[in-house]
Amino acid sequence: MSLIEQAAKRLEELRRSGAATGENDVQKPLTASAAVPTPEAFVRAMDARKESPPELVVAPAVSAPAATALRSSASVQSPLPRRGSRASGAGPRVVDIDLEGLKARGFVTPDAPTTQIADEFRLIKRPIIQNAQGRGEGHAGNSNLVMVASALPGEGKTFTALNLAISVAMEYDSTVLLVDGDVANPGLPKLIGIPESPGLLDLLTNDKLDVADALVKTNVEKLSVLPAGTSHRRATELLASEQMAMLIREIATRYTDRIIIFDSPPLLRTTEARVLASHMGQIVMVVAAESTSRKVVSEALAAIESCETVMMLLNKASPAEVGAYGYYHRGQAR
Repeated sequence: MSLIEQAAKRLEELRRSGAATGENDVQKPLTASAAVPTPEAFVRAMDARKESPPELVVAPAVSAPAATALRSSASVQSPLPRRGSRASGAGPRVVDIDLEGLKARGFVTPDAPTTQIADEFRLIKRPIIQNAQGRGEGHAGNSNLVMVASALPGEGKTFTALNLAISVAMEYDSTVLLVDGDVANPGLPKLIGIPESPGLLDLLTNDKLDVADALVKTNVEKLSVLPAGTSHRRATELLASEQMAMLIREIATRYTDRIIIFDSPPLLRTTEARVLASHMGQIVMVVAAESTSRKVVSEALAAIESCETVMMLLNKASPAEVGAYGYYHRGQAR
């Protein structure tokens, strides 16, 4: 019997036994080289198809249960928090201030409560706290908002603002928020090591950012800091904007239990500091001893006449002048 006859007989046997011949299968187009298979190859292929288990012949790309599992896994993943919303379980940012380094540079620190600088700021902070709590003669609206200012750069306003903030935080019943409002030349990052992070300017340019997300806690108990924030080409103008006025109102009403201290820009170098002063309940005016003229001081005081409570602090004074501290209310010297 010839090979052709053997192949035909074999096909007939397969049909009679009920084996699939591939007539109902979807066939792939044959390549030119395999368009006419030899009878021997055809018979071997049919034998192999009959003897092989079905699952080895066809391998599914993705089974239905696996695809369902992939969809389920994607559906239960939590979405990323929207910018401006607080991520669940996310804690506040914390900065460890180098207190030993500050103490060596003449700053007030909680572990050195009996130094001369600590005693001086006890005198300075007492009327400020009383006013903020509504018990002082200089009590007015927004008395918990305190601006530390100077006529010119280099008079020591940032030195004063940080010392005052730490000193007030050392009180048993006072909590402090220190705001770096000198956005064009922020000095607090160098003093207390705040890394670049969202802050005041970001709150003014992004209304989806919450105030609490921009605050930085410190290792000084009851002292938090609002840094100047991301540099902006119109930083000083933002301080005079309506957004700033709204932000100050929000901070004043939201943190009524805190004394909020602003380190402001120099009064005679920018007009924005004057606008900031109009929102304050108290102002501490820092004057550098033996360097700031009476004329300059008078001009600076005129720039903040909208504030009813202004206190004068003589900085960089000789030991004989220590304690030179004045208190002004409604323009009248005391």
